[in-house]
Amino acid sequence: MKGLIQRVSKASVTVDGDVVGQIEQGLLLLLGVEKSDDETLARKLCRRVSRYRVFPDDLGRMNLSLMDCGGSLLVVPQFTLVADTRSGNRPGFSEAGAPEHARHLFEVFSDEAASTLGEGRVATGRFGADMKVSLVNEGPVTFALEARN
Repeated sequence: MKGLIQRVSKASVTVDGDVVGQIEQGLLLLLGVEKSDDETLARKLCRRVSRYRVFPDDLGRMNLSLMDCGGSLLVVPQFTLVADTRSGNRPGFSEAGAPEHARHLFEVFSDEAASTLGEGRVATGRFGADMKVSLVNEGPVTFALEARN
């Protein structure tokens, strides 16, 4: 399972002109599911994302997590994040999770995040939709995270 987190001052997801998810200060997470991923990995990556220290403390050092600073999380399903780009001029998706498998783990991740961070602090994109994602990246601060068996 792969995640790309970006520290944001605001972010939103729009589908067909309607905002389906938005947050103020926090993290935007692009979440990719591979076919070998399972619920345990989804929960493991969720714990890591919520505890990853990317927010500044009083001294300006990246020393606070999403849990510490009270920020929000916007989770966006991102099929292309798991593409194999090691060779050629076209991405391969042989390791990507099938749609129903990926949808299930996206939901497991999102539910775990809501349980961990608390009600009202987690928003999501819409699985399988053509989404428009807007964000203001602070820093910019961007990290790629993975959870493996």
